[in-house]
Parts: sequence; C-alpha cells; structure tokens
Amino acid sequence: MHFKELQLNKPILRALAEKKYDNPTLVQERAIPLILAKHDVIASAQTGTGKTAAYALPILQLLFDKQDAAKKGRKIKSLIICPTRELAIQIEENFKSYSTHTKLKTGVVFGGASIEPQKQLLKKGVDILIATPGRLLDLHKQDFVNLSQIETLVLDEADLMLDMGFIDDVKKIERLCTKEKQVLLFSATMPHKVTELAKSILKDPKKVAVAPNSSASDTVHQVLYYTPKPNKIELCLHLLRRKIEGNILIFRRTKYGVEKLESSLLKNNFKASSLHGDKSQSDRQTALNQFKKGETNILIATDVAARGIDINDLDVVLNFDLPNIPETYVHRIGRTGRAGKTGIAYSLCAADEKKYVASIQRLILQDIPVEDEHPYPLDPSAKPQVHKKQGSKHRKGRKSEASKKKKKRWY
Repeated sequence: MHFKELQLNKPILRALAEKKYDNPTLVQERAIPLILAKHDVIASAQTGTGKTAAYALPILQLLFDKQDAAKKGRKIKSLIICPTRELAIQIEENFKSYSTHTKLKTGVVFGGASIEPQKQLLKKGVDILIATPGRLLDLHKQDFVNLSQIETLVLDEADLMLDMGFIDDVKKIERLCTKEKQVLLFSATMPHKVTELAKSILKDPKKVAVAPNSSASDTVHQVLYYTPKPNKIELCLHLLRRKIEGNILIFRRTKYGVEKLESSLLKNNFKASSLHGDKSQSDRQTALNQFKKGETNILIATDVAARGIDINDLDVVLNFDLPNIPETYVHRIGRTGRAGKTGIAYSLCAADEKKYVASIQRLILQDIPVEDEHPYPLDPSAKPQVHKKQGSKHRKGRKSEASKKKKKRWY
C-alpha cells in the first residue's frame, strides 16, 4: 500500500515524499482510516512501529480544512498527552515535519523547563498542543490553556503514564475537554489498568493491535549471561571490550544504577552518556544528541527516560538489569533489529533475577540462548541474596529522613 491510498491530501503527501516515506507501516495502514472516519481508537503498538504518524497524519488531515477558520486567534483543536519530555519534543518535531506545507501551528509544553516561554507560546495560539500531564494542568490552573475546543485527544504511551502515577491527571484532563471529542489511546503494552482506563473514556473504540506484546522480533538475536550481581559491571566491561560493538543502549533499573555504570564506563575510556529523570532537560537533551550524532556510542537509561525515544541504527540493547515486567523486555529489545536490519540483545542475570527470565520466556514462548563462556559465571547453586533491613533501637519507631521528604515528581 502507498500513502496515496489512505486519502491523505497533497500537502501531507508532499511532506511524506520529502522524508522519503512511501509506504505506511502496519499500524499506520490500520489506524489512519479509522481515525479519519472519526472513530475512537485503542491501539497496541511498540515504539518503532510508526505510531506517532499513525495519529499525527489523520489529525493534520482533519484539521487542514479548518486551518484558516480562526480569525480571532487560534484555539487548541488537538491535544496529545505523553509521559516524558523527550517524547513530547519528539512528537512535536514529527507534527512540524508532517505539517510543513500547511498553516497549522504546533506547540509543546512540559515540566523541567521554564514555564514563561510556554505561556507566551499559548498566548500566540496553537492548533495542536503536545503536553506532559503535570505541566498542562499547571498552565490550565493559571488560565493559559483552554481545552473547551478540543476535537481530538490522544493519550500516547498510556501504560507508562499510568505506571508513573498520572492516571488521576489524565482523567482530569479528559474531563476538561469537550464530551464530543474523539479519543485515541496508544500504548506499547495493554495491562489491565490501561484497558480499564480505555473503557472509562473511549466510546465504542475500534481496536488496532500491531506487534503483539508477546512477540520477540526474529531480527533480534538474544543472548543471556548468568553472573553474580557484584560482577555485573566487570562482565559488562568485558563484553564491551571483546564482543559488543556499534551503538549500544543499556538499560538499568534505577537512576543511581545509571550514574554508577556511566561513571565506570567513563573511567574505562568508553564514550558514554546517560538519561534519567533527575537530570535537567538540557542535560538529557545533550546526552541524547551526543548519542544520535555519534559523539558517544553508549547510552545508559532507565525505562522511563528511554520510553518513546526514537534512535535510528541501534545495534545492541544490553539489559544490565532485567525488567520485572516481561512485556518491558520485549519492548526494550524491539528497539534494535528494525527496518530490515538485525540486532543483538544481551541480558545479564543475577540469581535473584532468574524468576524474571522465567516470566520472559513464558511470554515470548522460547528459551533465551545462554552463553556460559565468560570470566564471571554464576554458581548454579547460588541463591538470591536476602537484603536485611538495618536499624537501631535509637531509630525504632521513627520515620527515616527519606520517608519524611515529599516524594519528588518529574514529568
């Protein structure tokens, strides 16, 4: 199928041609006609399947005929909600690229950056707004955002938004929009809480499922290394020196783990950068740009920071810490081996992560090949470490300083 067959107008087709996009991906082929027909849509699609264009192109098409209608200032007609700053910026770039031959205006607002320029942007008016939930509600409280004219509401990476605790914010935003709006929900995975949210805000939705959550791509070669947890960094260094080459995305579970591994790699003269939620927006954007430009070839990130980031030509995914949710493993390794290319996914497994491997293998319906030939093997009889809580009688009954602090929230 060609994009022309999806009934898109000439300005959009011209923009796609300039980007050398000829044929729609499967999620685009299935979702675009449904969205153009004004159906609510719930779509399950992994990162890298072209899901942003799957909703961006029909939204631009639907707004195109109205682009000259607003003579007294632009009103926000389409609202895209996503969980992270990087994803918001990426979505904005896509919308601007696809709408380059139209008069439609796109803007983005997110936390972790000065709010004043975003206020000025909204004063000038935009047709399409991309936003993270917290910043959008902050701007709404200050009367800089009017959602009364919303025609299409998109919830992108819905599973991650709910994992990050945004469910109440998402519901509040949905209620602030008009009842007649079209709602599009896109999610990499479809856990129960996402399904329940969809039932509560979508009206008779059409379903699109692409790259089922249980499928591991045939273009990705998987390798599993069992090793004691204290030896993971040494094994990682060993693999980077002797086996792993190219552009590498390494996943760690925590921000502290990201920082620790980055420090070790830099000390060993590797070109590495990192992403996590405690970094400033400018630092995160710098790290990502360095990786994309080839100034570094290793990017270390948490799942939250890496979700939705579009990285071309990724050769290797390294699961330094295995995820406790098996669908997350499929999502991670699916970042390599795209566009007809092959990729490799390495996973380091300590004794207490064996249960995660079992869950992953049940989901993907295959055993991950194990590599035993390395300097830091795990004793087959090794048992998971039990971490005992330490305390003293002087602290008994007291709250820790950490528990007294208000939990930090980033968006």
